[in-house]
Amino acid sequence: MALRNLSRILLSVCVLAGAVGLLNAQAPAGRPMAIDDLIGAVRIADPQLSPDGHTVAFVRTTTDLKTGARNADIWVVPADGSSEPRELIGGPRGESTPRFSPDGTRIAFISARDGAPQVYLAAADGGNVRQLTDLARGVQPPLVFSPDGRTVVFVSDVYPDCPDEACNRRRMEEAEQNPVKARRLTRLLYRHWDSWRENTRHHIFAVGVEGGEARDLTPGDYDSPPHFQEDAAIAFSPDSQHVAFVSNREGNDREAWTTNTDIWMVPVTGGDARKITANPAADVEPVFSRDGRTLFVRAQRRAAFESDRWYLDAYDLASRTTRTLFTTPDLSLGHYSLSKDGSTIWFTAQQEGRENLFRLPAAGGEPVRVMQGGMISSIQVGADALVFSRSSLTAPPDIYRAGLDGAALRPLTRANASWMKEVAFAEPESRTVAGDGQDPIQYWLIRPPGFDPSRRYPVVFLIHGGPQGAWMDAWSTRWNPALWAAQGYVVAAPNPRGSTGFGQQFVDEITGDWAGKVMTDLDAVFQAVSAMPFVDAGRMGVAGASYGGYAVNWIISQQPDRFRAAVSHDGVFNLESMSLSTEELWFTEWEFHGRPWDSRAREQFAKFSPHHHAHRIKTPTLIITNELDYRVPVDQGLQMFTALRRNGVPAEAIVFPDEGHWVLKALNSRYWHEAVFGWLQKHLLKG
Repeated sequence: MALRNLSRILLSVCVLAGAVGLLNAQAPAGRPMAIDDLIGAVRIADPQLSPDGHTVAFVRTTTDLKTGARNADIWVVPADGSSEPRELIGGPRGESTPRFSPDGTRIAFISARDGAPQVYLAAADGGNVRQLTDLARGVQPPLVFSPDGRTVVFVSDVYPDCPDEACNRRRMEEAEQNPVKARRLTRLLYRHWDSWRENTRHHIFAVGVEGGEARDLTPGDYDSPPHFQEDAAIAFSPDSQHVAFVSNREGNDREAWTTNTDIWMVPVTGGDARKITANPAADVEPVFSRDGRTLFVRAQRRAAFESDRWYLDAYDLASRTTRTLFTTPDLSLGHYSLSKDGSTIWFTAQQEGRENLFRLPAAGGEPVRVMQGGMISSIQVGADALVFSRSSLTAPPDIYRAGLDGAALRPLTRANASWMKEVAFAEPESRTVAGDGQDPIQYWLIRPPGFDPSRRYPVVFLIHGGPQGAWMDAWSTRWNPALWAAQGYVVAAPNPRGSTGFGQQFVDEITGDWAGKVMTDLDAVFQAVSAMPFVDAGRMGVAGASYGGYAVNWIISQQPDRFRAAVSHDGVFNLESMSLSTEELWFTEWEFHGRPWDSRAREQFAKFSPHHHAHRIKTPTLIITNELDYRVPVDQGLQMFTALRRNGVPAEAIVFPDEGHWVLKALNSRYWHEAVFGWLQKHLLKG
């Protein structure tokens, strides 16, 4: 612990030394970033390296700023960057999830070009497109080719009591035509994040590339994979005979309070599924070794704790023994990929506000950091190069190539170069301050464009959600700190207790202590930033979403005179009512130490619920809450709005009927940003 703290303190000293030069540097010429820059930015995602390593397919999404319509198309670029990217498969209804066949001659993808999303197959040059599936409820990722190239598997929703597609189609049509829209609930986890799921299940289907009827490989009343855990949840065995997949089969109701997903295996022709993992906590992301003898699995250790550290386990399928590939250093494994020869595993992990790239012997050993983010994701491993997505706080994701040693880094796409060259971005600084117990607390500081060190600027503090999350050196399409700074604010984005990327103990110390040590950490950042000579401590605002919204609600109830404006987006206000209205009970039962009738939980509610202190709030507050948010249900924001207006506090509320926990639709996003920035401008710039 002491060594970790020492290294972080030394790092902060170096950063601060560099910051002195930045204070006196002339600001780069250019205009401030605008809301439409964020909304209209081209989105680059899902790079896929062809089997021969010569081509990268990816998804390129554009937004019509007038209508808000978004459209995704499949593009390709040479992996050596020898020519510019070009469209391969496009259309007005959207194409996504490109996957090369093992021989590289075909590409499977998902498109809604003919109605509900279906699987399509095309030649590698984008021609000869034909439809493979015709399922009533459509299909969704993941989309995986078998190693022999004869089969693709994917996910589709079904009525679990239906024996075939004809029944699924009939049930769906009957529900659509029935004027009665009542929902009959018979089990828990009947809705999740932004979707009602009271009578449907995710199932894995397989279809031959030459056509034929898609067959359900995972029949029964359970999700395979679980909702919101679909990414990398399916893998083929090297002999193409079996499919490994993720599923929680603890039983109805228990899915709402257990995180115990396991890895199962089923023949590709169908049949009984065999459970592979015996771990009582979450097991996800199966990957077979090249010889098929080992199954790698990303796994947690503590049941019912969704923010536990992620390890990498290896299951010997013959002996049924398990080993963990590394335990030190204290890295929580992100997504990972196996090298072509099977000897090396490449993975991402967070470290102090960045998502870095590591390599590890497949036999186990000490991880080696190959590259520092930004944010690195979607790793594709070729014979002599790596391809991945990379972004930062001041650059949207693009696709990059690097050597296997991390050297010779070069971009393959520059999707937003045309507008980014016009914009003046202030370089973010990583700083550190002593928090609770003198532990170092990292935060990002971003000055407004055209920064003048002789002026004093208003400051806005952004508090992240989770609470087990982090402000990363990464581009965000929702809460984008660079865009906030462009409004004329100094922006501080702290990573206090509970933030990921600073060791698991640091993460754990917020459980059952939502307004304890973390608030001391945040207060240390508030004090450090407000004391800076270019900050006007009389014009400070605070904003946050989810747990960040909770933190805002708590802070303005405990320090009613500190901030001149607050923004609380989908924030928890009443812990007790939240505990039985949210859908993921594992979250509230872990974080609050039990159920509402348990004594420890009641203590948490009494000690840490903002609604008990609402009478103290005086800060003008903008509240955003959304009707499709089943994570932090809409009543949380409405309760707070009612309390503030009843007490005469200047407060406004925005309720989006068609958004969930996040505001995702383009025109809604513009409205959100205009309202939030208008609120802050009214109270910080004009007040």
